[in-house]
Amino acid sequence: MPNMDLPSEQAADFRRTLARWYKQHARSLPWRETRDPYRIWDSEVMLQQTRVNAVLEHYARFLRKFPTIVSLALAPEADVLAVWSGLGYYRRARMLHKAAQFITAELDGVLPSTSAELRKLPGIGEYTSAAIASIAFGESIAVVDGNVERVLLRLTGRPEQTTSESKRFVADQAAALVPQRRSGTNAPGDHNQARMELGATICMPKGPLCLQCPVYDFCRTRGEHKTEAREKMRSRRVAYLLHQRKRGSVIEVMLHHRPADASLMPGMYELPELPMDGVEAYTPTLRVRHSITNTNYYVEVFTADKTLLRALPLSIREYEWCRLGQLADLPLTGLARKVLRRLHLIASPGVRMPQPETMMRQ
Repeated sequence: MPNMDLPSEQAADFRRTLARWYKQHARSLPWRETRDPYRIWDSEVMLQQTRVNAVLEHYARFLRKFPTIVSLALAPEADVLAVWSGLGYYRRARMLHKAAQFITAELDGVLPSTSAELRKLPGIGEYTSAAIASIAFGESIAVVDGNVERVLLRLTGRPEQTTSESKRFVADQAAALVPQRRSGTNAPGDHNQARMELGATICMPKGPLCLQCPVYDFCRTRGEHKTEAREKMRSRRVAYLLHQRKRGSVIEVMLHHRPADASLMPGMYELPELPMDGVEAYTPTLRVRHSITNTNYYVEVFTADKTLLRALPLSIREYEWCRLGQLADLPLTGLARKVLRRLHLIASPGVRMPQPETMMRQ
């Protein structure tokens, strides 16, 4: 077992104190109200680099569409991407789908119960395997995400760094603090979730609530922690074309379907992109800001005319016409979904669809 930076008696007190706090103050989240390994697996994949509030809506919708591993395995990839649309990092959805297919074909639809076996599945690495094994099956293994890393570095008085030495230190501390499973309880899973909850709600990156921290007495920094300078967000301007047509009573929108072999977001739908130098004389129909990882996208949407259509980088025949009522079911990029919602073009109850401003003759 790795050596603890805290003396063993303090480590036991730390675990007990954290457990009491978690029992009283943990947020009520749907994936914490189940021991179903499939649902826990779904939540852990969705929560990677994604805010809890964003996951809540998608989690419920995903499970309504794919309530079991087998139902997910049998679905076409396009359907999986459509339900995932808006969460971003679409490789997660593809690997979740591939893993479900492997489990269905090779493991009789049953998710493995140990971290070692889980790591053999497509798309499941060290973090996800530990989280599923600990939370769903009670394996005594540490789960280390950004929240846990921050908590343990501050707790032990170490500077917040991303060096390999720092990561090894955190891994050792996390492993040493995880309790053993006791009969009738899931002490490892609860402890891991408590550490992540502490980092998410109390020991936050900015403005930590140190005076509300249940383990303040164990902490060696107590708000005086040192942090690394964060990488500056990049900015990028993007122009998109809004082109609609009406055929009888059906309104359609022209979209770009990214190739299946594209390096980014293969198979996803988006609005046609325009070169920035072709829109300088135009007033945008809509402006939207959208952040992905470390880039802020400043998006402008322009209603189509003949000049803008000629400015498109691809031939008109390389775009697809999609019915308004079917847009919500397509695997749209998160940005495309946001834009189409702002334009009230994704059908929803009580929303009146606007008439197309531009027609295209075929």
